[in-house]
Amino acid sequence: MDIELILAVAMFASAIAALLAGYPVALTLGGIALLFALIGISLDVFPTAFLKGFPARIQGSMENQVLIAVPLFVMMGVILERSRVAEDLLRIAGRLLGQLRGGLGFSVVIVGALLAASTGIVGATVITMTLIALPTMLREGYDPRLASGTIAASGTLGQIIPPSIVLILLADAISNANQTASMQSGMGPSVVSVGDLFAGALIPGLLLVGIYLAYIAVTALLRPAACPPVSATGSPPLKAGEVAFGLGAPILLIIAVLGSILGGVASPTEAAAVGAGGALLLAGLRLARETGSRLASLLIAGLLALGLMILINAIIDLR
Repeated sequence: MDIELILAVAMFASAIAALLAGYPVALTLGGIALLFALIGISLDVFPTAFLKGFPARIQGSMENQVLIAVPLFVMMGVILERSRVAEDLLRIAGRLLGQLRGGLGFSVVIVGALLAASTGIVGATVITMTLIALPTMLREGYDPRLASGTIAASGTLGQIIPPSIVLILLADAISNANQTASMQSGMGPSVVSVGDLFAGALIPGLLLVGIYLAYIAVTALLRPAACPPVSATGSPPLKAGEVAFGLGAPILLIIAVLGSILGGVASPTEAAAVGAGGALLLAGLRLARETGSRLASLLIAGLLALGLMILINAIIDLR
């Protein structure tokens, strides 16, 4: 067996072992790569010229306008999670649909789709819904297999429903490969944009949501004991303002982000910046509603002033 193949297999095995051991992903991937690069150099099977190209590759990735959308969408998702906006979504949806047979399952799937469309992050969505929904579903008598399966399936919708981080990374790689192949074949260069992938993944993602909802509905008909309705006894009635803020505001944010991309109004990077700013605004509004904090009011005023400055700069040439 060639030494190159042995090193490749050992590198992937070491990376998987380190990830399963709980080491951070970034440190694991970077550390394993550098370690095996040094081993390859010492065995004279890895040219040192490859290492000289690392700074240029890193700089190119940082200057890539498409990839800038990734940290912005991640920021948007983290803000929605830490500010408990996602928790409000799940709680209100559960209160609205919980009295139906299988209603908690329906609410988990719907909120999973909304969180996927507003964050694109899988881990945060799964953790949030597991901590909030799983104890409630088990306490209300849901089948543990149905409860855990519903949360696991709904939490991973962020892999396919836009704005998926995976789709952004794939769009960059596919666009470069497509342009290279077009030029080599003598054809004009064609571009595969992030918006194209988002538009192509939207219908399959919604179809998957529909299949999950249909499965829960069929389960409720065939096995009623597996997903009983939730008793509303002792629960205070929901207020219209609470529902409008808890459900309406995140939905408007999703429409603003995805609609601007699919409608061609904004690039994915610009839409991601709008989403991050909107998530900050929602977090400030929630903090102001709960505590009446002056800091929250200052945050909201600062965000509105920043948006107004950007709008004025876009309309009027201030140079």
